[in-house]
Amino acid sequence: MAESALIFGGFRLDFGRRERLRDQQPVRLGSRALDILCILASAKGTLVTKDDLMARVWPGLVVEENNVQVHVSALRKVLGTDKNGESCIINVPGRGYRLIGVMDCRPPPDEPAAALALPDKPSVAVLPFVSMSNDPEQEFFADGIADDVITSLSRYPSLFVIARNSCFTYKGRAVDVTQVGRELGVRYVLEGSLRKSRNCIRVTALLVEAESGKHVWAERYERDLADIFAVQDEISDAVTIAVAPAIADAEQRRAMRKAPGSLDAWAAYQRGLWYLSRATVDDNVFAEKFFRQACDLDPAFAGGYTGVAWAQFQGAVHFQTRDLVEAQRLAETSARKAAALDAGDAEAHACLSNILRMRGDLDSALAEAQRALAISHNLACGHGELGTTLIYSGRAREGLAALQTNVRLDPRDPFLAWRLNWMAVGFYYCREYEASVEAAKRAIGAYPDLPMPYRWLAAALGQIGRTDEARAALAQAIAIKPASFEMFVLRRVPWHRPEDYAHMLEGLHKAGWEG
Repeated sequence: MAESALIFGGFRLDFGRRERLRDQQPVRLGSRALDILCILASAKGTLVTKDDLMARVWPGLVVEENNVQVHVSALRKVLGTDKNGESCIINVPGRGYRLIGVMDCRPPPDEPAAALALPDKPSVAVLPFVSMSNDPEQEFFADGIADDVITSLSRYPSLFVIARNSCFTYKGRAVDVTQVGRELGVRYVLEGSLRKSRNCIRVTALLVEAESGKHVWAERYERDLADIFAVQDEISDAVTIAVAPAIADAEQRRAMRKAPGSLDAWAAYQRGLWYLSRATVDDNVFAEKFFRQACDLDPAFAGGYTGVAWAQFQGAVHFQTRDLVEAQRLAETSARKAAALDAGDAEAHACLSNILRMRGDLDSALAEAQRALAISHNLACGHGELGTTLIYSGRAREGLAALQTNVRLDPRDPFLAWRLNWMAVGFYYCREYEASVEAAKRAIGAYPDLPMPYRWLAAALGQIGRTDEARAALAQAIAIKPASFEMFVLRRVPWHRPEDYAHMLEGLHKAGWEG
C-alpha cells in the first residue's frame, strides 16, 4: 500500500513496523486483530465485508464468521470509545465493518525493492504457521512445526530452502506470497495454520507457487492431542513428506512446458526424470539424452551425472539394451562423478549404492545407502536402495521395512514397479509366498510390461501349489522379455546369493519350468 501510517482518534497505525501507537507508546494486539485493523484502516472509512475479512486474514482456510466478531470485539476494547461513548469501528448489520475518523500520513513514494534472483534449483520458504488462538502454548506448537519442516526440507539435496531467521521475519504479518517470493527469491511458499478444538489439533498446510499465486498442494491434518511433542513431530514429518514430491511434480511440469531450445541444466534434468519415469526402452534413451544435456550445460551439476547413471543401469538390467558388465562400469563412473562433484548430494550416494549392488559389492552398496540416509533421512530412494541391498544381503525382513518406507515417502517413485518387485522378492525369501504374490501383482499393475514381477509371481505361485496360475505367469515372464529371463534365470547375476538363486529356481521348477 502507498501509506506508511494512518492516524485515527489519537492513534497512529504504522504499517512498516505493523504496530499501533498511542501517545508514542506501542499497544499490544494479537496478530489476527492487527491484520483486521490494518485492513479496516486501509479502507479509509469504506465498508469491508465479513467475507472479505475472512478471505484476507485467513487465506485459503475455511473459518467461522464468529472469528471475525471475536477479534473485532477485542479491537473495540483496546481502541476504546469517543466522548459520546461510540466506537470508531462501526458495524454494518449483515454486511461488515467500517473504521471511521481515519487520516493518512504519506511518505514520498519509494522504488519497489528489486526481486532476488531465483536459484538454479527449486526454492521454498516456509512461513511461520499461524495459531488461530492467543494461547502461547499453541503459538509455540505452530512455530515448532514450521521450524521442523524447514529443518527437514533442508536435508533434500534437490531443494533450496530459506533459513528460519529469514522466514520468521514474516511472523505476525499479513503477507502476499508474491511479495515473499520476490523478497526471498523463492519459487514456492508454504503457509500453514493451527487450531485446537478440545483434545484435537487441526493443522492446515498450503503450498503456493509465488509468482502466479496458484495452489500447488494443500492438506489438512487432524490429530488427538495426547503428547504434544509427539504430535508436533508426526505432523512435521507428514507435511515434509508431502511437500517435497509436490515440488518435484511442479518442477517437472514447468520443465515440460519449456521449449527444448531454451532448456537450462535443471530443466534438462527434470525432463530426463520425466522420461525415466515412463520406464520404456525408447523413453530411457530420451532420458539419457536429456541427462547428458544437463551435464553439457552445467558440468558441475551432480544431478545430471546421477541421471546418466540411472539410465545406464536401467538400460542394462531392465531393458537389456546394454551389456551388463559394460553398463556396470559406465554407470559406476557416472555415479562416482556425481558424488565427487557434491559429497553432500544424498541422491548421488543412493545411485552409487544401486550400481555397487549391481556388481555384487553388497557391503559397499549398504554403506553408500546408509551414507545417503545420514545426509537426508527422508530421501525415498535412499530407503529404497537400503531395502533392496538388505534383501539381497540375507536380511529380507529389514529390507522390507525400508522398502515400505520408500513407498510411503514417494508413492509416485519412477522406480515404483521395481520397488514393488523387490518387495515380492523379500517376501519370497521370507517364505511368505502369499504376500509375495500380492506384491508381484501390484508391480504388474503399475508396469504390465516389466518382466521381472511375472517371474517372482510364477515362483511364489509354484511354492503354494497354484500350478495353473504359476504356469501362466511363467509363460508371460518368458514371452515379455526372453533376454531378461535368460539373464536372471539361466545364470546367476552378481547380486544374487547362491542360496537365494537356488530358492528362486525351486519355485520356478514348481511352476513348470524345465530348464
